[in-house]
Amino acid sequence: MPEPTLNYVSCPDAHGGHRMAYWQWGKPQAGHVVMCVHGLARQGRDFDVLAQALCARGRDDVRVVCPDVVGRGRSDWLKDPMGYQLPAYAADMLVLLQQLQPATLDWVGTSMGGLIGLGLSGQPELPLPAPIRRLVLNDVGPVVQWQALQRIGSYLGQPVRFQSLEQAADALWVISSSFGPHTREQWLALTRPMIKPATDAAGGFVLHYDPAIALPFKALTQEAATQGEAVLWRLYDAIRARTLLIRGAQSDLLSTETAAAMTQRGPKARLVEFAGVGHAPTLIAPDQVQVVSDFLFAEA
Repeated sequence: MPEPTLNYVSCPDAHGGHRMAYWQWGKPQAGHVVMCVHGLARQGRDFDVLAQALCARGRDDVRVVCPDVVGRGRSDWLKDPMGYQLPAYAADMLVLLQQLQPATLDWVGTSMGGLIGLGLSGQPELPLPAPIRRLVLNDVGPVVQWQALQRIGSYLGQPVRFQSLEQAADALWVISSSFGPHTREQWLALTRPMIKPATDAAGGFVLHYDPAIALPFKALTQEAATQGEAVLWRLYDAIRARTLLIRGAQSDLLSTETAAAMTQRGPKARLVEFAGVGHAPTLIAPDQVQVVSDFLFAEA
């Protein structure tokens, strides 16, 4: 399997700045950039299968860029954990896009990555080097179900240690079985970038992310989340990009009611649901890859 190149971009913050890592597939000079941005506790290598498929279909005309959002993967950890919030993530993406200078820009965002894309697409005044042409929102919308946030908060940032990749894969499957069916080989491939060797005397492996990403997440109240919905709907209604909404048919995060509303307002997203999957489709199964690829490469 070909490997992506690992690159970095320097992003400002109030404490001297930080580096964000990103994985790049395809020809570095290709003008058509597809940004693939992961979920809350994930990292950019989640998109390996999709990225390879998109590069194969686009040949030399497409590059796929998969950031490790700050605090995750190979990116720096923030000195102030309260910076682990959507506005700061969006600001980092603006810096990255200025470095990439795409001629054509598409966005594929899973969960948190979708909300970042929603925010950038819904503010036409932002200094994007190119407008987002096509937007894929993977199992997320302006209304995020509170019970799903509580479920995620129950494990986010918890101290865990593994003695092997296989043990990590088994443990992560317990909290990720809603991703839907995967072969053992697929799940091991998804798990490998999720862990890193521990640096203390106890050894073994720990998760790839800063446990402090949980602090602002757990500080969110149900009232604040409800108030944020109105802001997200305003952003969604301002989107002009052609939009595809993917939903796991058993998702506890994106309700059927919210998904239906998203097909009727704003960009009037085209909705595709996948049976036997909850939150969130991993875009590894051939039918999921095909839906995203067809949408991004459609002529009209």
